[in-house]
Amino acid sequence: MADNHDDELAPSTTAGYRVGEKKTLEELAQLDAQDESLRKWKESLGVGSKAVPAGADPRKVIVLALSLEVAGRPDVSIDLSSPEAIKALETNVLTIKEGVEYRLKVTFKIQHDVVSGLKYLHVVKRGPLKVDKMEEMVGSYGPSPEPYVKKFPLEEAPSGMMARGTYNVKSRFIDDDNQAHLEWNWAFAIKKDWD
Repeated sequence: MADNHDDELAPSTTAGYRVGEKKTLEELAQLDAQDESLRKWKESLGVGSKAVPAGADPRKVIVLALSLEVAGRPDVSIDLSSPEAIKALETNVLTIKEGVEYRLKVTFKIQHDVVSGLKYLHVVKRGPLKVDKMEEMVGSYGPSPEPYVKKFPLEEAPSGMMARGTYNVKSRFIDDDNQAHLEWNWAFAIKKDWD
């Protein structure tokens, strides 16, 4: 049975939506070759273009960083590129100034195959209480030697004495096939000012 965090991080579902049949890059390249709009869509995913060399890493999705973007400040990035970097997040707490407008952005690479319906989910808790759940569609992407960057909508950090404190977050990247590509824990603190 899944634990409580896993249930909280389950993506929402749309009634009647079914994930399409899985096809290889070569099969996708041959589909409806005469359809101009479909050809352009496939090109945007890298289907039918020159093969992208993949390294020895077997992962299809490599999440490199999650960043906090605030106007007038340098981005604060959480390194997710290695198991060591993710482990270091257990002891590092990200500071967010109360009331500030910010947006999250993710930097990632796709290799080996097209990934459909990639989503970012997180659950925020303060102590045992869940205070927020975020689910953002990242999209469908094909293999590329260059990283992709996806920015999420602007949000406002809570403010006031009651909002200040440390929050624990559990995050996950998952696709339409319900394959979790990365899951990790991290924390942030709402403070009166930046450290």
